[in-house]
Order: sequence, then C-alpha cells, then structure tokens
Amino acid sequence: MKLIGIEEHFLTVEIRDAWHSLQLEALDPSVAFHSGAIEGRLLDLAEKRLVLMDETGLDVQVLSLTTPGLHDFGAESVAIARRANDLLAEAVARHPTRFQALATLPVTMPEEAAQELDRCVRTLGFKGTMLCGRVGVRNLDHPDLMPIFYCAHTLRVPILLHPRVPAVAVRDAYYSGFEPQVDAAFATYGLGWHYDAGIQFVRLILSGLFDRLPDLQVILGHWGELVVFYAERLAAMDGVSGLAHSMSTYLRRNLYLTASGMFLPHYLARAREVVGEDRLLFSTDFPYQYRPGGDARRFLENCGLTASAQAKFAHGNWTRLTGSTPDSND
Repeated sequence: MKLIGIEEHFLTVEIRDAWHSLQLEALDPSVAFHSGAIEGRLLDLAEKRLVLMDETGLDVQVLSLTTPGLHDFGAESVAIARRANDLLAEAVARHPTRFQALATLPVTMPEEAAQELDRCVRTLGFKGTMLCGRVGVRNLDHPDLMPIFYCAHTLRVPILLHPRVPAVAVRDAYYSGFEPQVDAAFATYGLGWHYDAGIQFVRLILSGLFDRLPDLQVILGHWGELVVFYAERLAAMDGVSGLAHSMSTYLRRNLYLTASGMFLPHYLARAREVVGEDRLLFSTDFPYQYRPGGDARRFLENCGLTASAQAKFAHGNWTRLTGSTPDSND
C-alpha cells in the first residue's frame, strides 16, 4: 500500500544562515533544535533521505520548510522564498515518484506571498503551502494576511498549519521558571507550540474565514494540535460566535488531521470520530520523529482501521485533496 507522509521537513543552508544572522535563536528556541544529525537530515534532499524513507516504509515525502520558516523576515524574504522553492522543485524533479512539495512563502509580505504561492502551484506543481503560526505580532486571522488564504482558496490547495513557539509574553507567563532547556522544551514540543497552533486554527474559525472561504482546507498536525480533544467545549461557543455554522461543521468541512509521527491508535480513533475517516492524513514529521525499525509502515498496519480506511489514511485522502489543483497552463 502506497504510503505518503505529508508533513516532512527540509531546510536550506541560506535560510539556516539567515536565521543566525538575525540572531533568531534569541527569540525562538526551536532554531537551536536544527543542529547535529537533525540539521544534516533537514538539509539532505537526496540519497540519505531516501534511504531513511525506505527504512521506515514511506514511499513519498511531501516536503515543507521547517519552523519558524520566514515568519520573522522582511522584504528580503521574497527572494529567499523563491530560491528555496526553486531548489525544492529541482529535488522533486530529480525524484518525482518520491517527493512532493509545499510552498515556502514570504509571509510578512502577504501580496508577494500570494503571488509566490500561485507560481509554486501553477508553474512548479506544488501541492499547497505551510504556515508557521503568527507572523510577527499578527495572528493568522489578521486582515493583512488574507491574500494568502484567498489565493489558496482560489487555487484549491490546502494550508498546513504548523506550530511555532508562543509569543515571548506568553512564554514568560506560562512556560518559564525552570532550567533554560526545560523552559525551551515546555514552550515548544513539550506543549506550548501545540496550543499555539490549535489556537491559531480556532481564531481562523471565529474570524469567519471559513464562512467567506467555505472550500478552504487547513491541515493540523499532531492529531489536531489539541483542538479535536476539546471539540465539545469549542461547540459551547456556537451560541455566541455569530458564525453561519456550528463549530463541528467547520471541523468536519474545513479541517484535515495528520499524525506527525505520533503513532497512537487511540489518538487516531479520536481524530476519526471528530473529522471522519476521509479527513485523516499520514505523516512522520521527519526528521524529528524518525525512529528506526519500519516504524511508519508498522503503525499503518496495526492502527485499527479497515483495509479501505487504511488506504484512505495512507494515500487516498491526500491524493483526493490535492488532485483538483489548476493545470499549470491555466
């Protein structure tokens, strides 16, 4: 059974060096995570990556720039994003049966970001894009950022909403007071960035975005960044939200969920209960969650889904979601 991982990350030397030139590690502790063996795996878009894909049982990786992306850059990010996308397109062209791509966008320049997304989808054949939460001090529902969402809606491509570290004030209030390495872990992969990503998605719902763009599709990793586990509590806002539909409608109409290497059958079962089996996607969160021993394939085979539902989870849902993108000659 073909197995496609839709949240598999990469990094370029240029972007790594740009992060350090901005001293971004002082604002975002996740920058320091991209070092050593992790950095080597992020930078590699060739044989070593393919070997690890084969070992874990993954046939295709959908490649996306790792967090924090270009969310803290200025006008220079337009050219940086274009070069990263061209490099990624070359990697896909070398291994067209093994790699697909999500666009890197200069998100602080929303009009230019929309133009780059259009180029990536129509010209380079990319499948969508990934956003890493807040853009500077702006939450994703900020009106300035709407060109990106309108473009994705027009192109009929999904947006993967990836975690990023919470704002400094939030970290100081909730994720500090321990040893520095504990603070960093607590604010990022321990808990903080999952809350942040989930909150960004809920803000998009409450802003009315999905009433204005009813066909827009967003993907949350890590089985929904905690959102699906509080679906009943979110529904309590239906009486005050002023939205056209219930919260449960947006969860089942505008949201896809992926595993991000959290291979837990009971999490999958909850995700299926909330969004349905047609909205489950597979991913390994490479290289962060890579584990040897045929990990990805073994989880698929023992996840508790029927054979038909396994096929949807493994590749069918992603193929259907991304199969209606405009022709490059449109």
